[in-house]
Amino acid sequence: MGFGNVSERRSAPPQAGVSVVILALGPKGDTGNSAADSGNAANSAHSRLWLPLVKRVRQPFLGCWALPGGDLRSDRSLEQSAYAALESTTDLHPRYLEQLYTFGGPTRSHGGLPMVSVVYWALVGQTEAAGFEDGDNVRWFPEDELPELAFDHRQIIDYALLRLRSKIEYSDVATRLLGPTFTLRQLHGVYEAIGGEPLDLANFRRKMLASGDLEDTGEKMREGRQRPATVYRYIPKRPVENGTPHESDGDDIVELSRQGEREDALDALIPSARI
Repeated sequence: MGFGNVSERRSAPPQAGVSVVILALGPKGDTGNSAADSGNAANSAHSRLWLPLVKRVRQPFLGCWALPGGDLRSDRSLEQSAYAALESTTDLHPRYLEQLYTFGGPTRSHGGLPMVSVVYWALVGQTEAAGFEDGDNVRWFPEDELPELAFDHRQIIDYALLRLRSKIEYSDVATRLLGPTFTLRQLHGVYEAIGGEPLDLANFRRKMLASGDLEDTGEKMREGRQRPATVYRYIPKRPVENGTPHESDGDDIVELSRQGEREDALDALIPSARI
């Protein structure tokens, strides 16, 4: 059924679909461009999170970048629809998807039919990211260098990052990006990428070892020209926070972001190691 004018479109029942935010630790050697801009590479460079975006091939926002997404089908669950949307655009198949939020503000369709989007998100390792290779109308971007995005997808990504930063104390966050075992340097890269700012490596090592959250596996790993590093794993004692999906009209996300001011960066990222 067609809707001939803006008033009819605004009062029509909303369409429903799924969108997916995939976050991965950036390629090896990736550091932010802020180092070159500031003239102080040693203090400004840090690991970053990357995510895949899809170039739209139809209106609205023809030619703009957007999150992978698709329609719902009566013969698929919401999660199955999210996986199908990912596979049809990016060839990604994360080991898990978690429902992030439901976005349904009346203005998000920009004059088109009202749209409700159930958003899923996942953290994937560098292996799952398949070398960050671009595909047809698909490209990976660092989260601090995103292009202009369609609809309210910038706001959706900001909320996903906010949720992720609030969950850094849970061990499953790091292990989904790194795997079950890791070196302190690798873990340091994850905390930098999620926090979005550099952290002093020596101080990070000291606080993590004092936190009581890690145990030595007895294994060693060589990292570049450095001497072999100790391999650690998390001591399984903290519950995994599964997160409860929410519904949003957009305004509360902005307010929540404003409340996200952090204290000292390291204290905020490592609550159990505060001194």
